[in-house]
Amino acid sequence: MSSSKAAAPYYFVPGPSKWPIMAGASLLLTMIGASAWVNSVSWGSYANFAGIILTLIVLYNWFGDAIAESEGGKYSARIDVSYRWSMSWFIFSEVMFFGAFFGALFYARSITMPWLGDLDHKVLWPDFAAQWGNTGPAGTVEAFRTMGPFPIPTINTALLLTSGVTLTIAHHALRAGQRGKTAFWLFATVVLGAVFMGFQAYEYMHAYSELNLKLTSGIYGSTFFMLTGFHGFHVTMGAIMLSVVLYRVLKGHFTPEQHFAFEGAAWYWHFVDVVWLGLYVVVYWL
Repeated sequence: MSSSKAAAPYYFVPGPSKWPIMAGASLLLTMIGASAWVNSVSWGSYANFAGIILTLIVLYNWFGDAIAESEGGKYSARIDVSYRWSMSWFIFSEVMFFGAFFGALFYARSITMPWLGDLDHKVLWPDFAAQWGNTGPAGTVEAFRTMGPFPIPTINTALLLTSGVTLTIAHHALRAGQRGKTAFWLFATVVLGAVFMGFQAYEYMHAYSELNLKLTSGIYGSTFFMLTGFHGFHVTMGAIMLSVVLYRVLKGHFTPEQHFAFEGAAWYWHFVDVVWLGLYVVVYWL
């Protein structure tokens, strides 16, 4: 947020913009391309990548307009409150998103699996073992090994917890007006996030090549890759947010009193940290 709020209007309302309709069109192209791609249509991959590129261009320009408005002193304290409520509701929607996947894992593991393994179903599925990481009641899933908590998931836990500390240090430095210290610790946070993603990519290669653990490995494989994969996507998005904030810090944006872009990205990053702690316990340990 800009520091020049004294002359800001009561509540700034931007003029007509082309970006919303362009965002809708580019996202539609992205999904059409993805749908065609998974159905082996020749042009699907090209349409998907074109849609992604167009979406990134729209986001770059749209957020650029918002930043210019903020730095131009058009945002009052009331706009700040609107942004805070918007980010809060966005994170709440993400809580519900992950809650659905955690709920699917709970249902499959604590309700369906014991039900299929009880005495009433032994006649239908005599070879089914009611243990997590099974090959299904009909044995149609290829044999695989489950993923344990050591060493990569534990290393990644340490990385994310450390990144939460470095981000908090950066925030305190920004509030103290120490821009150089802010940039250093913010950069350290982004690096820790990148290392996390590198380890997760290695973990996935290990799962596919050595454990035969795939997305098609029954309910265990699907819940494992959906939960950890979407979390990894959120880490990537969080790192991009923090990278933009870092760029703005280096450009001289923000003041010790007004820096919601930093705070919003920090909220998101801490949310991602909390989700990982739940994943680490439920997916890798239990």
